[in-house]
Amino acid sequence: MLKVLVPVDGSEAALRAVRHLAKKASWYREPLEIHLLNVQYPLHGDVRVFLDDEQVQNFHNEEGLKALEAARAVLDAAALRYLFHVGVGDPAAVIAEYAREKGCDQIAMGSQGRSALAGLLMGSVATKVIHLSDTPVLLVR
Repeated sequence: MLKVLVPVDGSEAALRAVRHLAKKASWYREPLEIHLLNVQYPLHGDVRVFLDDEQVQNFHNEEGLKALEAARAVLDAAALRYLFHVGVGDPAAVIAEYAREKGCDQIAMGSQGRSALAGLLMGSVATKVIHLSDTPVLLVR
C-alpha cells in the first residue's frame, strides 16, 4: 500500500492537491493510504494564562477539523478512504516529521504559486518541507 501525506491548511491550493490526488488515484499501481494533516500554529502569550492544556488542545482540534472539512468532502465524494490528523507546531517541521513517522512514500501538497522572488524572500511551507523531508514531494499548482 502506498502511503501519501496530504497537508491541508484550508486554502484553495491545498484543496487543489486533494482534488488532484482524488482524480489520479487510479493511476497508482497500489492502493493508496491517504493521510490528511492539518497543522495548527501554537497559541502564545497571554492566551495560555486563561486556558488550560485541555482547552488549548480542544481549540486546535476544532480549528484543524474545520480546515480539513473540504478535503474530507472531496475524498468522501471520490469514495477514497483516508486517515486525518491535526498537529501543532511549525507546519513544515510537523509535516516532515509526520511523513517520517508514518513511513509515507510521498507528500502531495498545494503550492501557492508565488513568484520566485517572493518565495525566496518570504519562504514557503512547501519549500521548507522539500528541504526538511527525505520523502518525495509532489507540488500541485
